[in-house]
Amino acid sequence: MNDFQVSHDRGWLFVFIAWLMASVATLGALFLGEVMGYTPCVLCWYQRICMFPLVLILAAGLFPFDRRVVRYALPLALAGWLLAVFHWAVASGIVPERATPCSQGVPCSVDLISWFGFLTLPLLSALAFSTIIALLVLTRFKAPK
Repeated sequence: MNDFQVSHDRGWLFVFIAWLMASVATLGALFLGEVMGYTPCVLCWYQRICMFPLVLILAAGLFPFDRRVVRYALPLALAGWLLAVFHWAVASGIVPERATPCSQGVPCSVDLISWFGFLTLPLLSALAFSTIIALLVLTRFKAPK
């Protein structure tokens, strides 16, 4: 196997894992909303707007593999990451809730889920977006042109 094929396969694997992460995050959000009946706050909706299309965009870049998928997926992932970090800061009390768009409905500072005492939905979202961003950056620099 030549170097081109190895780097091509590595790029495909990075995009595949990013797609897998986006799919798990999307299915988790849908499960919490549709099955468990949790109503998402405004910041959760904005993060969903960034995460859900990544499932389709990243899948389109897999078959056939096209490293240019990074240019379409990375801006969405970065926007989602910024929203998730801001949401985490609100839920942690770092940013006051009056500075959020959550004036009606479900408050953005409520922790619906807290696993192990620190894993909240905003933190899980930030971790998912961080993983996707890291994989897309690796794809950008490690996949063949």
